[in-house]
Amino acid sequence: MSTNARISIAIAAAFILIAGVLVAVKANDKPAASPVSEGRVDSLVRADSHKLDVAADGKATFVEFLDFECESCGAAFPVVEQLRKTYAGKVTFVVRYFPLPGHFNAERAARAVEAAAKQDKFEQMYQKMYETQAEWGEQRVPADDRFRGYAEELGLDVVAWDKDYADPATLERIKRDIADGEALGVTGTPTFFLNGEKLQPQSAQDLTASIDAALKK
Repeated sequence: MSTNARISIAIAAAFILIAGVLVAVKANDKPAASPVSEGRVDSLVRADSHKLDVAADGKATFVEFLDFECESCGAAFPVVEQLRKTYAGKVTFVVRYFPLPGHFNAERAARAVEAAAKQDKFEQMYQKMYETQAEWGEQRVPADDRFRGYAEELGLDVVAWDKDYADPATLERIKRDIADGEALGVTGTPTFFLNGEKLQPQSAQDLTASIDAALKK
């Protein structure tokens, strides 16, 4: 199976899980997008938002609101990773936390990643969460010890990580992302925005087409 085919299957699976149904679209329809009102554009990317990649020209900014326990986000993860490789240096990729209340360990996972970010290991822990999601996701047992183990595996100062993991300020940081997402109309994950527009892709090709169009402007 080609790489493009695998990506298409992954992103399709993600959005099927989100919507619960497969939305039929005409073959010649363009990917749907909803513009964010001017007053809310600033809440898409904050000064402390985590950027996986930064494009010098600033022509395209891709923002994802995600939940590390969300299976749809897990399915979309390799798609986003491929997009990062394809558009390296051309697109700024931003990650925002949006743990859903129904996911028992989602908030804990976000705190684990944010605590790792304090030691400049955001991306490594972000990737670790998706690579191991099947080990701890969809369970009603606290995954604190497992996440601490990931911190050890990444070579973090675990004492400092423990402190940041339990620090109320860490949770407040996550809640600010959630508040921004809610203000922007985010209700599920993953939710993508590109240059201030909320995307509604049905395939990996839709995401690629949206990015290509943004880069041509």
